[in-house]
Amino acid sequence: MGVPSRSIEAAAGASFGVASMVAPLRRVAMRRPGRATLEADPARWHYAGPLEPERLLGQFEALAAHVAASGAEIEWIGGAVDDDLADDDLADSIFTFDASFMTPGGAILLRPGKALRRPEVRLHEALYARLGVPVVGAIAPPGVAEGGDLLWVDDRTLAVGRGFRTNQAGIDQLRGILALLGVELHAFDLPMWNGSAACLHLLSLVSPLDRDLALAYPRLLPVALHALMRERGVRCLEADDEEFEASGGLNLNVLATAPRRCIAIDGFPRTARLMRDAGCEVTLFPADALCLPCEGGPTCLTLPILRGERPDAHPA
Repeated sequence: MGVPSRSIEAAAGASFGVASMVAPLRRVAMRRPGRATLEADPARWHYAGPLEPERLLGQFEALAAHVAASGAEIEWIGGAVDDDLADDDLADSIFTFDASFMTPGGAILLRPGKALRRPEVRLHEALYARLGVPVVGAIAPPGVAEGGDLLWVDDRTLAVGRGFRTNQAGIDQLRGILALLGVELHAFDLPMWNGSAACLHLLSLVSPLDRDLALAYPRLLPVALHALMRERGVRCLEADDEEFEASGGLNLNVLATAPRRCIAIDGFPRTARLMRDAGCEVTLFPADALCLPCEGGPTCLTLPILRGERPDAHPA
C-alpha cells in the first residue's frame, strides 16, 4: 500500500511534510561549515579560488539568523567545527538541499551526481532517524538525483531537471516513489551551459516566490517547463542577463520562507527590485565569501523538513 498523500499545508501537529516551495517554512535542516569546507581544495571541489574562512562563517551565520527570524525551527545536521565529524571530507555538505528530498509522506534519500557528495546521504539518513521522519524511498545505482533539480510546481506536480546531476535512471526511480504519494513527475532537459564541472541545477534557472509567481532566467529555462507553469497559473519574473552572468545564476537562488517573503543574495539590485516590485518582501544577506565561490545559494543551504500554515495561523 502506498503512503497516503497530504495537502500542500501541513496538518496540525505535523513534524514533517513538504509539497511546496513557498508554503511557510516551519522546520529546516542546516549544517554549519566545518574544516572540510573551510580548508577545501578549490580545484577538487570546483570552488572559485581559496575561501576566506572567517568571512564565510560570518555570512553563513547571517543566513541562519534570517532563517530563524522567519519563524522556522532549525535542525542542525551533525559534523560542525566542534565535533568529531569536522574532518569528514564533505566540503559540499553545507548545501543540505541536495542529498535528500522531503515529500508529504516522508524523505527520499537521493544519490548526488557529484560523486564526492555521495557520502552526505548517510548524514541525512541519520538526521531522519533522529527526528523520527520516515524514509519512503532511496535512489540506487545507476540512478543519480540531486535536490537542486527538483521543483514543486504545485502540491501534486514535481518538475525535475535532467542534466549532469540527475539522470534518467534517477528520474525513473523518483517517478516510481512519487507515484505512491499521488505526485506526478515531469522531466525537462537542462542546457549544457558551462559543462559538467559547473553546478547548473533546475533551481539555478527558476525559483518559486508564491503559488502564482516565480523568478526565472528565460534564456535557459526549458520551454516545456515554462508552458507547464503558465498552464498552472504561475507568472515568471524575468531576471536580466548581466546579473545572472555575474552571479553564476545565484541571483535566482532565492529561498521563499512564505508566499512572497524570501531570502536572497545581496549585490544584485535589479533582481531584488524585480521581486519587490511584484510585492515580495526580500531579505538580503552578504554572500560573496560563501555562496558565490562555492556555487550554492540560500535554497541550497537549507533543507525544508516541514512547510505549511501553523495550526494557530489566521488570514490577515
